[in-house]
Amino acid sequence: MSKLYSRMRIGAVGACTRAQITRRVMAPEIGFDDLDYSFDIGYSAEPQGLMIVCDVLSNTICTEGEDGEEVFGPGDQFLISRPDLPYAGVAHATRLQFTLLDPALLTRVAATGKADAADPVRVLDHRPVSRQAAQQLRRSTAYVRDSVMAVPDVAQEPLVVSTASQYLAACVLHTFPTTAVATPSSVDRHDASPSAVRRAVAFIDADPDLALTLTDIARAACVTPRALQLAFRRHLDTTPMRYLRRVRLDHAREELRTATADDGRTVAGVAARWGFTHSRFTQQYRAAYGELPSRTLCEESTTTMSR
Repeated sequence: MSKLYSRMRIGAVGACTRAQITRRVMAPEIGFDDLDYSFDIGYSAEPQGLMIVCDVLSNTICTEGEDGEEVFGPGDQFLISRPDLPYAGVAHATRLQFTLLDPALLTRVAATGKADAADPVRVLDHRPVSRQAAQQLRRSTAYVRDSVMAVPDVAQEPLVVSTASQYLAACVLHTFPTTAVATPSSVDRHDASPSAVRRAVAFIDADPDLALTLTDIARAACVTPRALQLAFRRHLDTTPMRYLRRVRLDHAREELRTATADDGRTVAGVAARWGFTHSRFTQQYRAAYGELPSRTLCEESTTTMSR
């Protein structure tokens, strides 16, 4: 337990017949744990550097913190561990799912600071802002954990990992109250210029296969992330990350169109190389080009063979 999380003291009540923790790591900054105990286990842990979102699947867990004792049951979601705070409680023969995140990932996605030094994001409370937000985070987590990570070849593609990590971090920021700033400043509004958009577009177009974040693009454009978001909304009616996804989609289409019958290219493989899961790729591809990617691949391969 201490190796997996942080140094802690534990105690148990009842026959210790089953205690199992299964960990799956998607990236150094994100992991998923399944915990299953057949007995009551008490814990008192020192602070750690990770944020842990806990979903209760069965029975209850009682936590002890600044707000006193709280009991969470099936369907509840909360932060069992916040960076730099100790945590303690008793899990009553329960099954839990943990989502572990590095706070640095949240900071990069929130991009609350200047282009060269984002302010660290701090979480203000361990409860979700609403039940609807918690449900959305639960669905998003299940999609990443059970769909994206279920296909080994896809889960190992750097762009897929980067995209899924940023997506999940954004959902966490939406679910829990944080210090992330959502309103552009007067300086941001002034910097949201066409020239900032041109610099950002040139940067994206040059290397769309890199695992880029909003902060990376803003730094290249010499403005804050908030200013860049405002500039793209104002001048292109989109967002920087949506523009990046469309550029990657165009490159994927070109790769499908240049495929030959004997080069072994598949829709799933091309999608993964450009940061898409198969199902999402098919939906976005059809919406953008009016046909399925499999049709593009089939037609172009057939044309090449006839030539």
